[in-house]
Amino acid sequence: MIGTLDPRQNERERQLLEEIREQGNTPKAARLFQDLILSHYRAYGRDLPWRRTTDPYHILVSEIMLQQTQVERVVVRYHEFLERFPDFESLARAPQSEVLLAWQGMGYNRRAISLQKTARLVVDEYGGNLPADVETLATFPGIGQATAAAICAYAFNMPVVYIETNIRRTFIHFFFQDQKGVRDDEILPLVEQTLYLENPREWYSALMDYGTVLKKRTVNPNRRSASYTRQSRFEGSDRQVRGKILALVLEEGTVTEEEVAARVSEDAERVKRILGDLEKEGFIAESEGTYSCR
Repeated sequence: MIGTLDPRQNERERQLLEEIREQGNTPKAARLFQDLILSHYRAYGRDLPWRRTTDPYHILVSEIMLQQTQVERVVVRYHEFLERFPDFESLARAPQSEVLLAWQGMGYNRRAISLQKTARLVVDEYGGNLPADVETLATFPGIGQATAAAICAYAFNMPVVYIETNIRRTFIHFFFQDQKGVRDDEILPLVEQTLYLENPREWYSALMDYGTVLKKRTVNPNRRSASYTRQSRFEGSDRQVRGKILALVLEEGTVTEEEVAARVSEDAERVKRILGDLEKEGFIAESEGTYSCR
């Protein structure tokens, strides 16, 4: 379980912040930063199930789940998902409706479809072996550059350089204390300079955990990022209604537009529009006025 910084860690952090302000981005400051992040992780790092494996399939599943879902929710679904689909082959050959059912509660259901498409690609074109290459992985459905790099770091311990939310938060806190509008291209050289080459897997886990601590005990440094955007409200959003409608179709098997509107208590025109979107995106199919999962 992750902990907050103890008084000694707080003091070390204050000293490091002062030194960075005095010296700028020097090799010495980078080494001190690296030591602080690693020592915190070794004392307080979270024991997460995907950190106990280097299986590329398991890492892929965890990274896709973690894209837009809190760690606490992912831990539960991760185990359940792997029990139902233990490898690329089982996921690739499963009916889409079963994959979506296993994904329920995670949100952003298109990630489940992308994950299954990736599994099919790996089975059909790569002999069931996930490629250990960032540029190749970045072309796979729903992965992209940052997730591809994370997979290579955690599954293959490759010394890749990338940024995600917690990594960005940590570097802005330490190296851009008085700046606003910090760009990722300003951060990336520091990520490369401080990379712990002996164990990139451990290093990125440590950065992630430190970023989580900072979120809890400081004003979010990511607000000073040029890429910062405030998340839109979920309650009452189309995203919430989409989730309700898809869950209903999965539960019932087939439903009419009128039944959906009555069950989710939404305006008929809104339901019609969202059903149409879900059909276009490949989640459901329509036949003679009824909707079912593909």
